[in-house]
Amino acid sequence: MGTTNNNQRAALTLFTVGVFMAALDNGIISAALTTINRSFGVSASWGAWGVTLYSLGLAVSVPIVGKLSDKFGRKKLFMIEIALFGIGSLLVAVSQTFSMFLISRLIQSLGGGGIFIIGSSHVLSTLPKEKQGRALGLLGGMNGVAAVLGPNIGSFLLDLTGNWHWLFLINIPIAIVLIFCGVIFIQETSNPNDGPLDFLGSLLLSFAILSVMYGMTNLSGAELIKSLLTLKVYGFLLLGIVFAMLFIFFEKRVEENGHDPILSYSLIRKKQFQWTLLIGMLSGAFIAAVIFIPSYVEQVLGISAEKSGYWMTPLALASGIGAGLGGVIVDKRGPIKALFLASIITMIGFFLFPFWVENLWQFIVASTIAGIGFGITLGAPISVLATEGAGANKGSALGTLSVVRQIGLTIAPTIYAGFITRSFQSAGEKMINHLKDAGININDIPLEYLNSLHENMDQAAIEEAITNIPDPTVQQTIMNTLHDIAYEGFSGLYLTVAIISCLFFFAVGILALIRTRNKEKML
Repeated sequence: MGTTNNNQRAALTLFTVGVFMAALDNGIISAALTTINRSFGVSASWGAWGVTLYSLGLAVSVPIVGKLSDKFGRKKLFMIEIALFGIGSLLVAVSQTFSMFLISRLIQSLGGGGIFIIGSSHVLSTLPKEKQGRALGLLGGMNGVAAVLGPNIGSFLLDLTGNWHWLFLINIPIAIVLIFCGVIFIQETSNPNDGPLDFLGSLLLSFAILSVMYGMTNLSGAELIKSLLTLKVYGFLLLGIVFAMLFIFFEKRVEENGHDPILSYSLIRKKQFQWTLLIGMLSGAFIAAVIFIPSYVEQVLGISAEKSGYWMTPLALASGIGAGLGGVIVDKRGPIKALFLASIITMIGFFLFPFWVENLWQFIVASTIAGIGFGITLGAPISVLATEGAGANKGSALGTLSVVRQIGLTIAPTIYAGFITRSFQSAGEKMINHLKDAGININDIPLEYLNSLHENMDQAAIEEAITNIPDPTVQQTIMNTLHDIAYEGFSGLYLTVAIISCLFFFAVGILALIRTRNKEKML
């Protein structure tokens, strides 16, 4: 018994390290994007494909890897995923052209996408029910903390080495150790089915996810409705819906014929699973709000750009604590109570940003509360709900949950960024009005400075224009106005997150009613 427990702990440690490594990679690259773009001589818009392609690869690979792990064995798939991720990391580091860099990032994503799903599925298949919550909380906590700390760790490694290649080379020894130890400590688990792999279903699902995700990446936060009406957005979204409908129809036929679908149709049509997916998508919207913390600290609280990223640390640590707490609550009280608590804490945390936060200590309090709240949702509660009634399709269910969470992560930043962009679009006009209110004669300010303020709509450009103004009184008035504009934009952003947490609360309530009715029917 002691040896078995030691092996289980060792296996969980390996999965945790693998999850941390894979989740870290998508954040770590953001710190080096400018350097990477410069090294390949590409524009920022082209360079962004290094992140976009990785996200698309994750979204497509996750549900398929989840199914493959159920069918062929989670230990085998973990080894394959880690090996792919290590090979992809090596290819990224040695890329001589931007095309090779993008292909290598795709290989990386195909390897990194399924590690969290395989680890979670392994926990649900090997640990007793009373221990699953803590283990899933640990995996979820590492997933969330890595995503939050990624940019900071990337900046640190870049400063330390002066070379962006090391951001990826560091993955290789870790991958080798994980494979070597995995052979020894991870026991094989699977839910095999004699039917052939559902290749056509996998293809239809991949096309559906790719179309929807690509369409959403073309949305504009500043002009959301207008961008939604462009062909490159609604065209791909409609194409994704068509593929999704074909996928569901095909999966129904596969299941009716007694074969093994990539995603069980009987699972898809369950109301409990559908509401769990909606809750998963809303949890993705919580996580997306974290992206804007450094900008908030810089623009609203006046911290320098070089140090703003470090103020992610309280929230990152809190989210890890929240994930662990969520696991404990799930083990003792169940997933629904954990999610109710998460929604209330998250709501309080994000409401504090627009209505209370004025300085750094208040920011630490608010971000810690918000971090604990959304941290609870990262691991155990939603994963446990998604796999209830999934039977042999735990990996597939978790993979589907991961995809809809990624959709939330993709849509939400576009909406959030719109608040900030719109607040700065009228920056020049607002500054001139504030100067007049301060008794400053606009005619005394050289025309080229006023034109500069009108033309520059982003904060960095406006601040540069302000430093060129010789009058310190004018500079201070404009800087105060800039602060008010930023505060207005971020207040709208975090108020929206708080409202989403309210919707999350009601969605959990509906799910609780559905689960109660299902249990009554079974009695």
